[in-house]
Amino acid sequence: MMELAARSALDQAVAAPRRAELLQKISLVAVPEGDWRYGDPAREVATRVGCEAARTVRVEIGVPQHAPIRAALLGIQSGQMQAALIVGGEAKASQLSIERAGGTALGTTPDGTEPDERWMPEGEIMAEAEIAAGIWSAVEQYACIDAALRYSERQSVPDHLDSIASLWHQFNKVATLNPDAAFGAPRSAEFLRVAGEGNRPLAFPYAKWHSTQWAVDQAAALVLCSVGLARELGVPTDQWVFPRVALESSLSVSLTKRAEMGRWPAMKVLGDAAAAHLQQPLNQVQYAEVYSCFPAAVRVQQRELGLAQDQAPTLIGGMAFAGGPFNNFTYQATAAVVDRLREDPGSLGLVTTVSGLLTKPALAVWSTEPGEVLVADLVDAASAATAVREVTNQGSGLATIASYTVTYAGTDPSSAFVIADLADGRRWIGTSTDPELLSEGLTAELVGRQVLVTENSCAFAD
Repeated sequence: MMELAARSALDQAVAAPRRAELLQKISLVAVPEGDWRYGDPAREVATRVGCEAARTVRVEIGVPQHAPIRAALLGIQSGQMQAALIVGGEAKASQLSIERAGGTALGTTPDGTEPDERWMPEGEIMAEAEIAAGIWSAVEQYACIDAALRYSERQSVPDHLDSIASLWHQFNKVATLNPDAAFGAPRSAEFLRVAGEGNRPLAFPYAKWHSTQWAVDQAAALVLCSVGLARELGVPTDQWVFPRVALESSLSVSLTKRAEMGRWPAMKVLGDAAAAHLQQPLNQVQYAEVYSCFPAAVRVQQRELGLAQDQAPTLIGGMAFAGGPFNNFTYQATAAVVDRLREDPGSLGLVTTVSGLLTKPALAVWSTEPGEVLVADLVDAASAATAVREVTNQGSGLATIASYTVTYAGTDPSSAFVIADLADGRRWIGTSTDPELLSEGLTAELVGRQVLVTENSCAFAD
């Protein structure tokens, strides 16, 4: 699938008689790690499409999907390269279909093949205390983010469920109009509001269709090149799309260490810098595809970037409905935005990237109009803006719940992950099987309530 996506991107980039010249100019092929077993997938792609001389990069999980885009832009800006090919893809749907039929999915097993470069993540994605407490699943952590946001806005649990359902229904409506959406069937706000038949519970307030859907056969590719090369190869100017902003923050602070778990100061830093550079607020950017792995990711970004909260920032339907390939949705989002910009010359398009658990943000703005491009890692500003707490998975005494989620065994509530602030200022992470806490946690607000912590578990104190 990655080969097909790369060929399609190359076909769109330049006419067939000049394609060989473009391939010779590509000096970087980068592929983010996915749910597959290729040692050097970029080499596989490069060899198959005909740019064998390119340097290959495997981008490991934990490195933002935007990182290869930023690296390519910097390389082209500096004159170190003229063109780059960035590709990502998954065939999880086919894999699962084959396995259900009793077969073995085809693939390349690790054989010692190594890329020219392997980009490894830096910093902490999850705190040791989170791992020890067992709160390592993305859906559990994002559910806790949403609960913290709910409490910070003094929203009731029923109103919170309504807000999520309304937002996700808007995403779904866009997906129903997208012929390429993997899960484009209409789903009502009522269906999306709570768990039920066809929408099994995951971690309150989330059910199946609140989550990104990985079981897709999808791939996307981007070809980036210098203006000089585009002109030399005769690329029609009405196909040119320019980067205007390409920002990241490599600051890595795990969820529970962030003092305000319902916020993402690092993304606000990026948004403010982008708006200042463009000399207009981001809510005036005409087109957007915001990373949408879970509702909390969208809801927090809407607030930090100043986007409208009553509109779904998507062109294709988001990761729950258009499809959420494991580690390359940013490229599908970028391709969709580029298509729309070509249809509406002079407009701007925003693409955001989430790495980790609202850990490392990235933000890009594109346009058919050229202009100075801002490319940077704003790690220092993000660090200054992010207040942190000391965390532990062991404690005793009274604590105040800062966030929580109820998890399930099948369709029955079975336990809760609780994040609570101890009297000494540390933040405790643990679990609860207190029946009263589990029951109330599905209908009433628990954040702000007191619990009695005993080592790695807790129960209501009152």
